[in-house]
Amino acid sequence: MMVLDDRDGIRTVTLSRPETGNVLNTRLVAELSDAVAGCEAADGPKVLVLRGAPQVFCAGGDFQAAAAGDDLDPASLYDLWARLAHGPFVSVAVVSGRVTAGGVGLAAACDLVLADESASFTLSELLFGLYPACVLPFLTRRIGAQRSHYMTLSTQAIGGAQALAWGLADAVESPLDGLLRKHLLRLRHLDKAAIGRYKQYRAELDGVIDGARPLALDANRRMFADPATRAGITRYVVEGKFPWEA
Repeated sequence: MMVLDDRDGIRTVTLSRPETGNVLNTRLVAELSDAVAGCEAADGPKVLVLRGAPQVFCAGGDFQAAAAGDDLDPASLYDLWARLAHGPFVSVAVVSGRVTAGGVGLAAACDLVLADESASFTLSELLFGLYPACVLPFLTRRIGAQRSHYMTLSTQAIGGAQALAWGLADAVESPLDGLLRKHLLRLRHLDKAAIGRYKQYRAELDGVIDGARPLALDANRRMFADPATRAGITRYVVEGKFPWEA
């Protein structure tokens, strides 16, 4: 589900199932967690670059798996994002194309988000009777409560330029590879121990992610336990129809 490359203190992880939208499921979260664990080691890479495909970075949770009863444990997903946010390495999301629902959480958890002009960020959960319980602590930390609220209620996509203006993206440029190289030139020279000390301080300074974890996980589990919500997801997978469609 992903391709891993290590060189010069930089670990690049490329999500490799664009035909599925690089959706988040139990297997992918486990693979990403293993990749992160290598960066958490004292002698591990100091930079983790997370990439998708040109058309899609990550389309969120795997509805096919959810409809089959194979629910992704929200704790494993939340904890993966927390490790990207707090771990002793620099996490960089390199974003092209669609970023939807949990994909927004995956990007927002990273220290840096570099996007090209094709990037499109959408919180689509309310269309299915859900809401982005686990995404919001990470997104709100980046763009603030009201903008997160707007994205949740409107379900409208915001493009690369708007994401940059709101702080969801830190830099936007096409072609994207040149933007990434420019950042890696500096990041590769940072001291790993100093990165770890700084990120621990930042985690203690805001406390948002750790503090929101119990509420987010409880809300997520209650949503997916609702029979009507599950029926709507299954109908979408089987018939391709949204819950409100006849």
